[in-house]
Amino acid sequence: MKKIIFWIAVVFVAIQFIPVDRQNKPIDSKNNFVDIYKTPQHIKVILKNACYDCHSNETIYPNYAYVAPISWTIKDHINEGREHLNFSEWGIYNKELKENAIEKTVSSVRDLQMPLPSYIGYHPSANLTTKQRTDLENYFSSLKSK
Repeated sequence: MKKIIFWIAVVFVAIQFIPVDRQNKPIDSKNNFVDIYKTPQHIKVILKNACYDCHSNETIYPNYAYVAPISWTIKDHINEGREHLNFSEWGIYNKELKENAIEKTVSSVRDLQMPLPSYIGYHPSANLTTKQRTDLENYFSSLKSK
């Protein structure tokens, strides 16, 4: 039993040396969603608290994101979130992609699909109130015509 615990500890320590890229790309205000649309401050706060860790290049990594294998899972979630929508790269999206992203964002917020419950569990400020969800839905819906 001591050997098993020893080797588990050795493996755990060893995997801490597997690098995870936590470097955020620089933000270009010409492509940044909130700069392009001159997003109102109260909407910016909601986006930053509930969306930006996974859907922008402004991720703030919590302390537990530096411990493998948790760090691998978190980075995978962030990469996947950025694939679906990256507010920091909004300006490089074509019109069809923007329209689709707006529509998907409205439905995800309305249907309580986003933010993910697992994210809310560790980030209580991301737990949106009904009013915040309505504000986001109305804001994104107003962008459909732009």
